[in-house]
Amino acid sequence: MQITDIKIRKFFEEGPMKAVVSVTFDDALAVHDVKVIHARDRYFIVMPSRKNPDGTYRDIVHPINSQFRAELENAVIDAYQVQLAAAAAEESNAYTTEEALL
Repeated sequence: MQITDIKIRKFFEEGPMKAVVSVTFDDALAVHDVKVIHARDRYFIVMPSRKNPDGTYRDIVHPINSQFRAELENAVIDAYQVQLAAAAAEESNAYTTEEALL
């Protein structure tokens, strides 16, 4: 199974959750609501989950082995960092253009 697309749906500046992501596999299956978390000086992902009646959470979908989990986590975090850098560059260019107009 190949990761064929990663879309950053929403960025967050405050708190440990930094983004909500959708991942497409083999151009055939999409998994939504994968979360990018920054805590304890590192990034990691949290898979989509639902709340059980007893207040605990259970993953709806998850990698079966550590090798694929690492591959998925690396791909999602890389995509997040690329989009974050692109957004920062775009914001910087907007300020530069605005200053040039003044």
